[in-house]
Amino acid sequence: MDLLPTCENGFTGLEAAIVLIAFVVVAASFSYVVLGAGFFTSQTAQSTVHTGVSQASSSMQVVGNTYGIANSGIAPTAISYVNVTVALTAGGTPIDLSAMVVSYTDNNGGHDANLSYGGIGTDSGTCPTLTTHSNYWCIGQKINNVTTGAMLDNNAQMVLMVGLPSSATPNTQFSINFQPSVGAVLPIQRTIPGGLTAVQPLY
Repeated sequence: MDLLPTCENGFTGLEAAIVLIAFVVVAASFSYVVLGAGFFTSQTAQSTVHTGVSQASSSMQVVGNTYGIANSGIAPTAISYVNVTVALTAGGTPIDLSAMVVSYTDNNGGHDANLSYGGIGTDSGTCPTLTTHSNYWCIGQKINNVTTGAMLDNNAQMVLMVGLPSSATPNTQFSINFQPSVGAVLPIQRTIPGGLTAVQPLY
């Protein structure tokens, strides 16, 4: 008995068009995903660069000497507070010092991770005094600062008064860290001399 002939016709034009459209849709979807990932990566990199530039351009520096103010009396026994003059580095952006975290530590066991902010001394702020060893700091003086408040401008300086604990006695090594809300931390390390006067530069 003869077998019936099989039919092996090729794709019709409609079938080919359907397959082609399917390939185009898949390729378009894949391209959209790839482009989306690329845009996200680019935006993340741009944000990282902007953050890095902001951090690098908002740093402070110490200007001049750091002075230690001893507690009252004929023979002072400790440093009550220090005066540190700060300014922005060249090309830096203004910094709000009221949002800054100030910490203290010394080799006599004195430590405070976050001293309280006492405001601006010339605007009825609470600044450290000779009569007590305080755990707060303030802006004692603003020099050439145009902006009101605690914003440190370009070409301006601010004298920061930082209260020290009773452990700030002669021959004590201490460290104060100024950490602004934006920018790098500014550390200072000083040693209190063996003999104290009312006011002395600290090195």
